Amino acid sequence: MEQKNWHQWSAEELLQRFSVERNQGLTPEEADVRREVSGYNELSEAKRISPFILFLNQFKDFMMLVLMGATLISGLLGEYLDAITIVAIIVLNGVLGFIQEYRAERSLRALKQLSAPNATVIRGGEEQSIPARFLVPGDIVILESGDRIPADIRWLKVSGCDVEESALTGESHPSGKIITAIREAEVPLGDQKNLGFMGTMVTRGSGKGVVIRTGMDSEMGKIADLIQNTESQETPLQHRLEQLGKILIGLSLALTVLVVLAGILHGQPPASMFFAGVSLAVAAIPEGLPAIVTIALALGVQRMIKRKAIVRKLPSVETLGCASVICSDKTGTLTQNKMTVKQLWLEGRILEVTGDGYEPSGHILSHGKSTDLKKDSSLRRMLQISALCNNAEIYESNVTEESGKKKGKEEDILHWVLKGDPTEGALVTLASKAGFTPQSLEGLYQRDMEYPFDSDRKRMSVVVSHQGGRLSYVKGAPDVLLDRCSYMLWDGNIVPLTGTLRQKVAKANEDMARSALRVLGLAYRDVRPQDNVSSMDQMESQLVFVGLTGMIDPPRREAREAISICRRAGIKTVMITGDHGLTAEAIAQELGILVRGGKSLTGQQLESITDDQLDKEVDNIYVYSRVSPEHKLRIVKSLQRKGHVVAMTGDGVNDAPAIKASDIGIAMGITGTDVSKEASALILNDDNFSTIVAAIEEGRNIYENIRKFIRYLLASNVGEILTMFFAMLAGLPLPLLPIQILWVNLVTDGLPAMALGVDQPEKDLMEHKPRGRNENIFARRLGWKIISRGILIGVCTLGAFWITLRIDPDNMTQLKLAQSVAFATLVLAQLIHVFDCRSSRSIFHRNMLQNKYLVFAVLSSLLLMLAVFYIEPLQPIFKTVPLGVREWCLAFVAGGIPTFLLGIGSVWSGRRRRTGTGRTVSVKSTNIRA
Repeated sequence: MEQKNWHQWSAEELLQRFSVERNQGLTPEEADVRREVSGYNELSEAKRISPFILFLNQFKDFMMLVLMGATLISGLLGEYLDAITIVAIIVLNGVLGFIQEYRAERSLRALKQLSAPNATVIRGGEEQSIPARFLVPGDIVILESGDRIPADIRWLKVSGCDVEESALTGESHPSGKIITAIREAEVPLGDQKNLGFMGTMVTRGSGKGVVIRTGMDSEMGKIADLIQNTESQETPLQHRLEQLGKILIGLSLALTVLVVLAGILHGQPPASMFFAGVSLAVAAIPEGLPAIVTIALALGVQRMIKRKAIVRKLPSVETLGCASVICSDKTGTLTQNKMTVKQLWLEGRILEVTGDGYEPSGHILSHGKSTDLKKDSSLRRMLQISALCNNAEIYESNVTEESGKKKGKEEDILHWVLKGDPTEGALVTLASKAGFTPQSLEGLYQRDMEYPFDSDRKRMSVVVSHQGGRLSYVKGAPDVLLDRCSYMLWDGNIVPLTGTLRQKVAKANEDMARSALRVLGLAYRDVRPQDNVSSMDQMESQLVFVGLTGMIDPPRREAREAISICRRAGIKTVMITGDHGLTAEAIAQELGILVRGGKSLTGQQLESITDDQLDKEVDNIYVYSRVSPEHKLRIVKSLQRKGHVVAMTGDGVNDAPAIKASDIGIAMGITGTDVSKEASALILNDDNFSTIVAAIEEGRNIYENIRKFIRYLLASNVGEILTMFFAMLAGLPLPLLPIQILWVNLVTDGLPAMALGVDQPEKDLMEHKPRGRNENIFARRLGWKIISRGILIGVCTLGAFWITLRIDPDNMTQLKLAQSVAFATLVLAQLIHVFDCRSSRSIFHRNMLQNKYLVFAVLSSLLLMLAVFYIEPLQPIFKTVPLGVREWCLAFVAGGIPTFLLGIGSVWSGRRRRTGTGRTVSVKSTNIRA
């Protein structure tokens, strides 16, 4: 029964196509036969992986296997504490990965919950309620306000029927439904007004429709299929850490083997060299890396919660930090999702309205000055119509309407919420700003009759009693309303609506629409005693046209600044919305998204180009409008093919596939559906785009802290290995014993490394462009810093050892003293170097005492080091002797050289660059003079 263009069929053609009568419906027997063909009206799920297999899959990672090997080696060496620590790290990472993947697969189950549990159908000429899963194509369903549509339907009858489809189409206001055929072949989902879609909600009126698609054939089913077949992206952090692990293991094992061979060739006992080599291998393997990464991410998550963002997957914070493109939904994210009247037109005048949202605070301005309502009878009439031809209500509350939850103490303030249609809410708010509240008018006006809004008539009217007389107030589409008007208010008087005045109204309507405003016309008439108020046609004819109201869902106040920060940080913001192109472009320009020379594309235009054509233009496109779920997914994949790290925000069911496919999916916490939240990695608790900027900063800082830890850890490990390697090449005795190597590893790789993981960001963090998707973890001279510091640490440690040993090379007591000096030098060199790692430049560019956790960690490590020198029971275990003043001075000087020598060089070269002086400049000057 699948048919792409059901909207082109007339109601009668459809009934004939499905062999069903609108008042009789299918017989139960016919429904059973059709169900055998179409299947049940439910969303299918892909075969699930069992939780046990999912858990085991977490341990296939290369780094995990290496850590298991390190556990085995530590156990063989008797280092049971190290072994237990590594096992704890392995299990922790496995559990975290399992939880993340298990929760991710819940998105489809959340999608299924949008399906209506029951449906009212006509079967055999009788209305009955049946489970929605038993619906089949051809069933006639009846829907009332508040009902969730149980399957895709073609409307046969509507009565003022509006459907909330924003979760599927991205529209910012309910869609009015019609029954006439739409003859165009290619029509965006949001413009298929004669169709209803599974999972959407009837917000007003009622209707009857014939089921055209069920289950996986429905629009909701297509999204379910996209979610099932869209693979989650490996985060850049995961990729880089896996890459780093392989490099480290290869280099560490290769250097360890060289150390062992060099020692044996120079006469060292093979057994002693074997245990020294194994100790070096254990020290070199970065078993603390996953733990530090997990801790850094977890603490980042806690900070994010305070900044109104909930992280569902730990690596996602870091991923957002390297995002180069943010694809943002418009409604509710960049805008307030609150329709607001911004402009009025009456008597040829344009009035500006201040204030946003449903809070009745603001002013009606004429040429920048407040209007005098006492002198402006036409404006008073417009405000009366706005307030009375209306069924919406605005009220103060400290409970969010979307979540139904009371806000916390920090936000325990009253705010204005809407009950009813957003368009009518905007008009009530407009009137309330001037004091024309429904409560203040209640005693003066009494409603006698209402003719509800109808999508065919495109207008609504009420008849009210006032001071012994009656008035008919009407609002509706300007073109439709003008056809019902014979007069117009002009300069406070009622004048005939001439052709010239009609042209003025049409021109004003066109100008407001071009500014992306949704325009409504307002009119009225005096009801004479002999008029029949029961006649809708009479109450809506011979009207006096009053004016036009232009409304829009306004941008969030803080969104523009957030987008500006993103631009300075090298991040492109792209708007992707189901709303109309004109509206999207106007909002994008106001927010600074649509830059000069930037392009805008509609879903229909997107359909007409190939993937290759899209890839060529995607970097120049800033706004996508009237798009479908397939379009959003296509846009994300095109950006990814161009090398971008893509963040995708959204709140609706239609956003879920693209959210899942993006490098980081961001869902709205207030207006977001469960489907979008389950598919996401990050949830914005306040639905605010500016919160993403906070997440970007947090993500960048976390990644930089991980790089700091890697820099510190690897430079230290390189120093340890090279100390041993150079000693073996020089034919010297072992400068460090296996137990000392393991103790250095414990003292220096523990608390100081963790403290680096929570370091404060550098001042210019948000002034740099995002990292590239394929950027190596050692990029931006990190590899050079690791090697240069590591070499210096190794040379200085070996130098301190040799200086002490040369006093009496053949004396075993002197050898033990020299090994103790080397031990102290190595620890001090690493503990001084940890402060250097806080800055991308040198130790002198940041306050050493700023990170109090690091200061505490270094002091703790120093105490642990001193313990093995001065606690007598520990001396025979670690083969150490107490050091004198001379030895400590040597250790401090040798340990400080790697950091301070390069730090002074960095400061000196930085000053040369700033002043523009140096040998190169003087040589050029000499050449010029010559």
